[in-house]
Amino acid sequence: MYRFFVDPSDIKGQDIYIGGRDYNHIKNVLRMKRGEVVSISDGVSGNEYRCHIEDIGEERVHLRLDFIKEADIELPVKVTLFQGIPKSDKMDMIIEKCTELGVSEIVPVRTERSVVRLDERKAEKRREHWQGKAEAAAKQSKRAVIPEIRPIAGMEEALEHAGDFDFKLIPYELSEGFQKTRDIMSGIKPGDRIAVFIGPEGGFSEEEIKNAEEKGFIPITLGRRILRTETAAPVLLSWLIYFFEG
Repeated sequence: MYRFFVDPSDIKGQDIYIGGRDYNHIKNVLRMKRGEVVSISDGVSGNEYRCHIEDIGEERVHLRLDFIKEADIELPVKVTLFQGIPKSDKMDMIIEKCTELGVSEIVPVRTERSVVRLDERKAEKRREHWQGKAEAAAKQSKRAVIPEIRPIAGMEEALEHAGDFDFKLIPYELSEGFQKTRDIMSGIKPGDRIAVFIGPEGGFSEEEIKNAEEKGFIPITLGRRILRTETAAPVLLSWLIYFFEG
């Protein structure tokens, strides 16, 4: 069954409407017909709206609601990934995999060792591209929510953004052993907000780690091996899945 996301304003009682790119995909690519069943999410409530196609018009698809299923597929914690911007197309993969694994939002961060530098216009175009990757991954993995890709932030701005989170974690190769990390992870409860900072290639500078600790971030370990920047966040999210869904 195909899943599509709509804006909450497109849900009008028993009637739901799809326009834009998804309208074209339904009509001209999938060639769906009246009566076929689809799954709809508003990207906010977490509920699944099971619908059938009532009509395919000239500009939008008209769906009729059959029933609402309260979805239980989202992580019970809200994870914001603050990702140091990597080179090449690695950010695409990070966004795709972290979306599949349940991240709530992603903030791309310019760090001291980030190689990629974008002006304001290019940064917004890149953000829109990344948001598209998140939406596609959310559809593929049957997520009820599309993670928001925030505008690119500097390190200080990102640290301020994470100010009121319940847990603030920064994987760091010089942190203490696994016991400390286990103790921290076991203290996380459903409903908590977790900020995770991941460095780019080359990691964080000592000054950045110091600043993060002063803002309340706790260095943790992800194991005895040094992970690539595109591997670190999926590993941590996998741990959370184990803790809360295992």
